[in-house]
Amino acid sequence: MRITPSDVGKRVSLRRVLEVVDGRPVFGDVVGLLASWNDGVLAVVRRDGQEVRVAEASLVAAKPVPAAPARRRGPRADARQLALVASRGWPPRESEALGGWILRCAAGDPRAGTRSGKGFTRRANSVLPLGDPGMPLDAALERVRDWYGARGLDAVVQVTTGDAAGDEELAAELDRRGWTAEGHAVLRTGTLAALAEAADDEAVGRVRLSRDPDAAWAARYRRAGGLDDDARAVLTGGPSVWFAAVDGEGGEEGVPDAVGRCVVDGRWAGFAALEVDPGQRRRGLATAVTAALARRALSEGADAAYLQVERDNRAAAALYDRLGLTEHHAYHYRRAPRSGR
Repeated sequence: MRITPSDVGKRVSLRRVLEVVDGRPVFGDVVGLLASWNDGVLAVVRRDGQEVRVAEASLVAAKPVPAAPARRRGPRADARQLALVASRGWPPRESEALGGWILRCAAGDPRAGTRSGKGFTRRANSVLPLGDPGMPLDAALERVRDWYGARGLDAVVQVTTGDAAGDEELAAELDRRGWTAEGHAVLRTGTLAALAEAADDEAVGRVRLSRDPDAAWAARYRRAGGLDDDARAVLTGGPSVWFAAVDGEGGEEGVPDAVGRCVVDGRWAGFAALEVDPGQRRRGLATAVTAALARRALSEGADAAYLQVERDNRAAAALYDRLGLTEHHAYHYRRAPRSGR
């Protein structure tokens, strides 16, 4: 045994006893990111995003896995594959399958039976269509409206376009039914190696990384609305989540000059919540935050990056162009008409 709970966040290789047959143990191996080690159970996330839970008592050998050399070309994936990865990295508090659709809600704690009626971001409070819903479209949309209505939310569907695996036909059908388009955005991808090298060591050294967002981090990321329960559940969810902050020098007292978030899921690292004090922009802080998070993701075995950004955010687009993050596909949301069915 060459690992301890201090190795959480690193790639590891485990060998454990699966069963005993005729008095002989049958062994199994698992390699991946050690996401947690609590109450005698290790959670390991494989490259494909699958989580494997291993009882500490079953282990016979364990060791850390050295980081592989950074690839200059990331893995290929179609729009639906990336949409699923992105959804795991920005998870709802509650989800339900409807055939090949995933209904997502982050408006209250389903375990406590509470509903806030607002939810945190459309990404975590919309349908993700990854195939056929398993029933006629009108029946599926009726189910969707009932499901979200019971949670105090409008029914919203995330629609992918501009890719061979896109939902152009679904978009057309929703348009005919009066579901209005909003929230036009793009998903960009690139290599982690390029992001990690975008800032020098001195700039990266100013970035503070942590597993949980504190009040100061939330104060800079104003979209979190004070980091209520819904926002915290989404932001801290995902296989391996990191938060970055550059402590303030000239902005609001006690508030970081820049923040960001990264979630590592197998070979993919998703970036979000990148925000800089308006008075501290054009100083390379966003690049330093991105580079620090990218280096952490590389150390956990990822090699490709993605992020989602609104189509009309020109300042962000210019930054991402410089970082080598290119458009993979577009998506937008369709909101159900408020009157009539």
